[in-house]
Amino acid sequence: MSVLRELAGTHYVYWTAMALLGIGLYGMLVKRNLVLKVIGLNIFQSAIVLLWIAAAYKRDATVPVLDQSIPVADPALYMNPLPQTLMLTAIVVGVAITGVAFALLVAIHERFGTLEEDELLERMR
Repeated sequence: MSVLRELAGTHYVYWTAMALLGIGLYGMLVKRNLVLKVIGLNIFQSAIVLLWIAAAYKRDATVPVLDQSIPVADPALYMNPLPQTLMLTAIVVGVAITGVAFALLVAIHERFGTLEEDELLERMR
Protein backbone atom coordinates (compact mmCIF):
# COMPACT_ATOMS: atom_id res chain seq x y z
CA MET A 1 0.00 0.00 0.00
CA SER A 2 2.86 2.39 0.73
CA VAL A 3 4.19 1.83 -2.80
CA LEU A 4 0.89 3.06 -4.22
CA ARG A 5 0.96 6.11 -1.96
CA GLU A 6 4.52 6.87 -2.97
CA LEU A 7 3.66 6.44 -6.67
CA ALA A 8 0.58 8.63 -6.35
CA GLY A 9 2.54 11.23 -4.38
CA THR A 10 5.31 11.60 -6.92
CA HIS A 11 3.12 11.57 -10.00
CA TYR A 12 0.20 13.70 -8.86
CA VAL A 13 0.34 15.79 -12.04
CA TYR A 14 -0.22 12.71 -14.18
CA TRP A 15 -3.09 11.53 -11.95
CA THR A 16 -4.65 14.98 -12.20
CA ALA A 17 -4.29 14.93 -15.98
CA MET A 18 -5.88 11.48 -16.17
CA ALA A 19 -8.78 12.64 -13.99
CA LEU A 20 -9.29 15.67 -16.23
CA LEU A 21 -9.10 13.45 -19.32
CA GLY A 22 -11.84 11.26 -17.85
CA ILE A 23 -14.04 14.22 -16.94
CA GLY A 24 -13.61 15.77 -20.38
CA LEU A 25 -14.30 12.50 -22.17
CA TYR A 26 -17.37 11.92 -20.00
CA GLY A 27 -18.61 15.42 -20.85
CA MET A 28 -18.18 14.89 -24.58
CA LEU A 29 -19.67 11.41 -24.77
CA VAL A 30 -22.42 11.28 -22.16
CA LYS A 31 -23.85 14.79 -21.89
CA ARG A 32 -26.65 15.65 -24.32
CA ASN A 33 -26.43 19.45 -24.12
CA LEU A 34 -24.12 20.84 -26.81
CA VAL A 35 -22.73 23.55 -24.53
CA LEU A 36 -21.69 20.90 -22.03
CA LYS A 37 -20.02 18.97 -24.85
CA VAL A 38 -17.94 22.05 -25.73
CA ILE A 39 -17.01 22.48 -22.06
CA GLY A 40 -15.98 18.81 -21.96
CA LEU A 41 -13.85 19.38 -25.05
CA ASN A 42 -12.10 22.30 -23.31
CA ILE A 43 -11.45 20.23 -20.18
CA PHE A 44 -10.05 17.43 -22.35
CA GLN A 45 -7.79 19.87 -24.18
CA SER A 46 -6.56 21.35 -20.89
CA ALA A 47 -5.69 17.87 -19.66
CA ILE A 48 -3.64 17.20 -22.79
CA VAL A 49 -1.75 20.47 -22.33
CA LEU A 50 -1.09 19.62 -18.68
CA LEU A 51 0.14 16.16 -19.65
CA TRP A 52 2.56 17.50 -22.26
CA ILE A 53 3.96 20.20 -19.99
CA ALA A 54 4.39 17.74 -17.11
CA ALA A 55 6.14 15.25 -19.38
CA ALA A 56 8.49 17.94 -20.68
CA TYR A 57 9.50 19.12 -17.21
CA LYS A 58 13.11 18.43 -16.31
CA ARG A 59 14.28 18.96 -12.73
CA ASP A 60 17.22 21.35 -12.25
CA ALA A 61 17.29 22.29 -15.94
CA THR A 62 17.61 25.78 -17.31
CA VAL A 63 16.33 27.56 -20.38
CA PRO A 64 18.31 26.96 -23.58
CA VAL A 65 19.96 30.36 -23.63
CA LEU A 66 23.72 30.64 -23.86
CA ASP A 67 25.01 31.14 -20.33
CA GLN A 68 28.71 31.33 -19.51
CA SER A 69 28.26 29.58 -16.15
CA ILE A 70 26.77 26.42 -17.71
CA PRO A 71 28.93 24.18 -19.88
CA VAL A 72 27.64 24.19 -23.44
CA ALA A 73 28.66 20.58 -24.06
CA ASP A 74 26.12 19.15 -21.58
CA PRO A 75 22.63 19.13 -23.16
CA ALA A 76 21.16 17.39 -20.10
CA LEU A 77 21.29 20.72 -18.25
CA TYR A 78 18.92 22.42 -20.71
CA MET A 79 15.15 22.18 -21.00
CA ASN A 80 13.59 21.41 -24.38
CA PRO A 81 11.42 24.39 -25.42
CA LEU A 82 9.57 22.50 -28.17
CA PRO A 83 6.78 20.99 -26.00
CA GLN A 84 6.00 24.38 -24.45
CA THR A 85 5.90 25.95 -27.90
CA LEU A 86 3.57 23.26 -29.22
CA MET A 87 1.25 23.64 -26.24
CA LEU A 88 1.07 27.41 -26.69
CA THR A 89 -0.05 26.71 -30.24
CA ALA A 90 -2.55 24.13 -28.98
CA ILE A 91 -4.00 26.68 -26.54
CA VAL A 92 -4.49 29.21 -29.34
CA VAL A 93 -6.12 26.57 -31.56
CA GLY A 94 -8.33 25.50 -28.64
CA VAL A 95 -9.53 29.06 -28.08
CA ALA A 96 -10.31 29.41 -31.79
CA ILE A 97 -12.20 26.10 -31.83
CA THR A 98 -14.19 27.17 -28.77
CA GLY A 99 -15.11 30.48 -30.38
CA VAL A 100 -16.25 28.83 -33.59
CA ALA A 101 -18.15 26.16 -31.64
CA PHE A 102 -20.04 28.74 -29.59
CA ALA A 103 -20.81 30.77 -32.72
CA LEU A 104 -22.25 27.62 -34.31
CA LEU A 105 -24.22 26.89 -31.13
CA VAL A 106 -25.76 30.36 -31.23
CA ALA A 107 -26.78 29.80 -34.86
CA ILE A 108 -28.21 26.36 -34.01
CA HIS A 109 -30.18 27.78 -31.10
CA GLU A 110 -31.59 30.61 -33.24
CA ARG A 111 -32.66 28.21 -35.96
CA PHE A 112 -33.94 25.23 -33.96
CA GLY A 113 -34.64 26.74 -30.54
CA THR A 114 -32.75 24.10 -28.55
CA LEU A 115 -29.26 22.88 -27.74
CA GLU A 116 -30.31 19.45 -26.49
CA GLU A 117 -28.99 16.79 -28.83
CA ASP A 118 -32.08 14.55 -28.84
CA GLU A 119 -34.51 17.42 -29.47
CA LEU A 120 -32.23 18.88 -32.11
CA LEU A 121 -32.02 15.62 -34.06
CA GLU A 122 -35.81 15.28 -33.90
CA ARG A 123 -36.39 18.84 -35.13
CA MET A 124 -33.89 18.43 -37.96
CA ARG A 125 -35.94 15.55 -39.43
